[in-house]
Amino acid sequence: MQAVLAGRDTLAIMPTGGGKSLCFQLPALCRPGLTLVISPLIALMRDQVRALQELGVAAGALTSGNTEAETAEVFAALDSGRLKLLYMAPERISAGTASLLRRAACGLIAVDEAHCVSQWGHDFRPDYLRIGELRRALGVPLAAFTATADAETRAEIVTRLFGDAPPETFLRGFDRPNIHLAFAVKNRPRAQIEAFAGARRGQSGIVYCATRAKTETLARALCEAGHRAVAYHGGMDPAERRVVEGQFQQQDGLIVVATIAFGMGVDKPDIRWVAHADLPKSIEGYYQEIGRAGRDGAPADTLTLYGPDDIRLRRAQIDEGLAPPERKEADHGRLNALLGLAEATGCRRQMLLGYFGEEAGPCGHCDLCDRPARLFDGTTAVRKALSAALRTGESFGAGHLIDILTGNATDKVRQRGHDRLPTFAVGKEMSRNAWSAVFRQMMGHDLIRPDAARHGALRMTEAARPILRGEAAITLREDTVDAARATTRAEARALVSDEDAPLLSALKARRRALAEAAGVPAYVIFTDRTLIEMAERRPATLDEMAGISGVGATKLDRYGAIFLEAITGAEPAPMHPARRRLAGRSAADLHDRLAEAHLRLMRGADGTGKMQSLSAGQIAKVAEQRPADMAAMERLLGPTRAERFGPAFLEILQNI
Repeated sequence: MQAVLAGRDTLAIMPTGGGKSLCFQLPALCRPGLTLVISPLIALMRDQVRALQELGVAAGALTSGNTEAETAEVFAALDSGRLKLLYMAPERISAGTASLLRRAACGLIAVDEAHCVSQWGHDFRPDYLRIGELRRALGVPLAAFTATADAETRAEIVTRLFGDAPPETFLRGFDRPNIHLAFAVKNRPRAQIEAFAGARRGQSGIVYCATRAKTETLARALCEAGHRAVAYHGGMDPAERRVVEGQFQQQDGLIVVATIAFGMGVDKPDIRWVAHADLPKSIEGYYQEIGRAGRDGAPADTLTLYGPDDIRLRRAQIDEGLAPPERKEADHGRLNALLGLAEATGCRRQMLLGYFGEEAGPCGHCDLCDRPARLFDGTTAVRKALSAALRTGESFGAGHLIDILTGNATDKVRQRGHDRLPTFAVGKEMSRNAWSAVFRQMMGHDLIRPDAARHGALRMTEAARPILRGEAAITLREDTVDAARATTRAEARALVSDEDAPLLSALKARRRALAEAAGVPAYVIFTDRTLIEMAERRPATLDEMAGISGVGATKLDRYGAIFLEAITGAEPAPMHPARRRLAGRSAADLHDRLAEAHLRLMRGADGTGKMQSLSAGQIAKVAEQRPADMAAMERLLGPTRAERFGPAFLEILQNI
């Protein structure tokens, strides 16, 4: 924030929900002129602008979703110099943009979701490439922010946006300790997702799917199970997508079943869970998508389902793509990192943070910390599996190889003479399920890969050779389908105690009514985290309400009395606006003591003098400025009133 405020070029990689927006919004208010914010999606911009306006900040957006009146209002604010933050999509950057921004005295460009500028990033947007030209045309500092960028992506961001002069770079922790991580092997995945959602009924959530068709079928299944769920994917009409985005932002407890098209535009801080019905494409994509949950800092849960078919699909997508060989190899590496996380034998958060270059101990807050995996030395089993694949010419999938290993002489096995191989029945001590788990984990460790050109036949990778030759060992998990199913039944963690739950529900109902009346998302009024703190601390006065995180001066003025009434059951006593501005500050108590003295002295020390009084604003000024002597008191109150009230006020001030 200090770097941005000082006008230095800045690149910050910070976790989702870690305060990236504040790092350019607050400097924008402190710096002269306008700050331009480049942001990727209309829904994201509109939500941020609404939230800023609710806080009393002069912000606007120029998007294709604006009405004529909204656009006219933004241009009027630009012409008058009132606007402090202007949001714009990269697609809106044109030849005339630089001239417009010069007239508006633009002094800073902030780029949100900066990984979109990189070909290596998972959300590449070619329009982001125009930002560097705009910055050079304006000659102003630039601050870029993203939640996920590995070394390659960071290097390209620097080249594209900053040119030859490297920015001041901040790489902050990727840990989101409030998010619980869990993976499970697919076993009737629709039922698994329904069970996970059922344990979190009434909470907002996202289910990510690999295909458009699956979003629609799964959304219908969740609706049939009694949930409020809607589908979202890139094949929908833009107007339909905007409706879903609006519903999700404004309604509590809605589930969106989506492809990754529903991603960066999600700026809803009270999403309580994210589930993946299919394996994501990469570890960066996984981190970005689970990062939609719990942005308010309150507890959130995640579940990722995966199986051999997912691994085959993701490998095939990479191999059949048009990317150059080095990019394909890098993409396989990113997928390997995610598969390693899925097949982890220890703390998942420790492994996830390790990928991003952070060292951490076991978190005690993921499924494998909750219930440690049962491990075994899988070296012999893996060598048997590799031998079976090699002796059959690396021409078959896992099902046929398992038949050979378990001694199941099917017609296919006998026709090819595979019942006479040395590896036939060498693994009959293990069940088919156990062998399926071994093959899946071998794919997860990238010891074998499905060959798309040979209908998914498994071929050995170079990484497997040391194990085959007896030069390396490998540890596997004794996971079973039953264990995977149990993982999905884990209950949602309660946001508050049973004692505070009814009050939290009442506060949410009041928030919902206010949001609907104002036509804004519920979190714009107050986030879940703020309501949770209200329910737990139960403030009894506006001063105590001002001490709740998320209750600033503007929101205290607008909503403080409304929520205080819900907590105490009684309407709070009226408070003068000048006094309310001091609520929660040290000056508040001082103001009240000064006000008591003022009331006592209005007719003089003996109660018989001529009536004199001070305004609430004057008393507030004394409480804030704390004059040290009579001369300073006279400057604030005037000679006559200072003579009446000054000595008593100074005595109070000197004794605080």
